[in-house]
Amino acid sequence: MAQRKLSVLTSGHTFLEGLRWHEGRLWLSDFYTHRVLAVSLDGAVEPIAEVPQQPSGLGWLPDGRLLIVSMRDRKLLRRETDGSLAVHADLSAVATGHGNDMVVDRQGRAYVGNFGFDLMAGAPMQTASLARVDPDGSVTVVAEGLFFPNGSAITPDGKTLVVGETLGNRISAFDLSEDGSLGPRRDWALFGSQPAGTDLAQIMGNARVAPDGCAQDAEGALWVADAIGNRVLRVMPGGRIDEEIACGTGIYAAALGGPRGTTLFLAAAPSFDEAERRASRLGHILTTEVEVPHAGLP
Repeated sequence: MAQRKLSVLTSGHTFLEGLRWHEGRLWLSDFYTHRVLAVSLDGAVEPIAEVPQQPSGLGWLPDGRLLIVSMRDRKLLRRETDGSLAVHADLSAVATGHGNDMVVDRQGRAYVGNFGFDLMAGAPMQTASLARVDPDGSVTVVAEGLFFPNGSAITPDGKTLVVGETLGNRISAFDLSEDGSLGPRRDWALFGSQPAGTDLAQIMGNARVAPDGCAQDAEGALWVADAIGNRVLRVMPGGRIDEEIACGTGIYAAALGGPRGTTLFLAAAPSFDEAERRASRLGHILTTEVEVPHAGLP
């Protein structure tokens, strides 16, 4: 287990997700203050948008406008150049749970996951679909039967989409065609068996790794937040864990950025329990330096 120096970049937040390095700052969503924020390397925080139905995944259209997953109403919002928010797409017909993380490709197509069921109420686990939102706002289901599709990445050549399945003990990969369609699902990393039932407590208890937000580096590895392990893992294609960084608190998202692309940003909080996170301000961003720089998307 690696012992890297961890520093706090910003603190006093509820629950942070959707970490993205963009135009020299770290962008992120704070769930329960309903805000999208941008944080500079000196810790200065700028509010970017207020999303009443809870922001999550972030990405950008080719013209620079920001896309934001609005979780509770299952919509994808677009921040216009004047700062106003417009509905880019309505995902409620295909998302069976809260909207979640996403990745946006260089053509402006957004690949958006959802919970699949009411996680915070402890409802029985159900699999979920992955939706593609085209630049014109049209919605297409491109994959089904995923165990809580979450943090995603697109390889630098644009030919592979990688999706973490938080409740599936696995990270999946799909061939990504020029028209935005996906090939069949395959294992990118398999950490354990897939859930055989729907009892959430049993599924979580049997999980070896719960892949959450991730960051891709120039060697093809993913830095993967393990939502149950208080750690971040550097996972190689095929599933070998190359490095583990113990963080002493829950880790729910990761991004690579900074001036050399080697600063690893981690979204930290004591737990993902909604009631606890709403009632406190213990969410923070940890940073450490790694050797291999960022590559691909996001």
